[in-house]
Amino acid sequence: MRHIILLQLENESGALSRVAGLFSARGFNIESLTVAPTNDKSLSRMTIVSIGDDDIIEQIIKQLNKLVDVVKVTNLTATDHIERELALVKVDVNSNYQSKIDKYIDKYNGKIVDVKEGICTVEIVGKSQKVNDFLAAIDVIKILEVSRTGVTGVCQKREY
Repeated sequence: MRHIILLQLENESGALSRVAGLFSARGFNIESLTVAPTNDKSLSRMTIVSIGDDDIIEQIIKQLNKLVDVVKVTNLTATDHIERELALVKVDVNSNYQSKIDKYIDKYNGKIVDVKEGICTVEIVGKSQKVNDFLAAIDVIKILEVSRTGVTGVCQKREY
């Protein structure tokens, strides 16, 4: 099962590599990883997506809590939460299928962010499944490049 794990950690060099090293040393895979400073400049927020059963994720969380730099760990999947991912998709635009592409952009609430020389760059924001569905809907031959941010999320309750 797919799990989203949130970490608050000290905003210091090496913190990211220690977290990634923990996953690597134990043979756990990171599906996506995002990290950025928070409104408190001394802390960073890391969002990790990993695949595993509940026992594996519980083990990961226990190991993360042992790291010196880690302030707090939350299994976001186990809470009411909001998650989003951003994808930029470069699409080869041809007048023969322009209307079909426009239809999918509208259907998935996409936004055209750039058009140059027969190439259209589309922004899709939503849950990962929405991004996946958009990519599947657009004919693979027409996709030139895809860049995805990875998942980020927040708990819906007041405290994190």
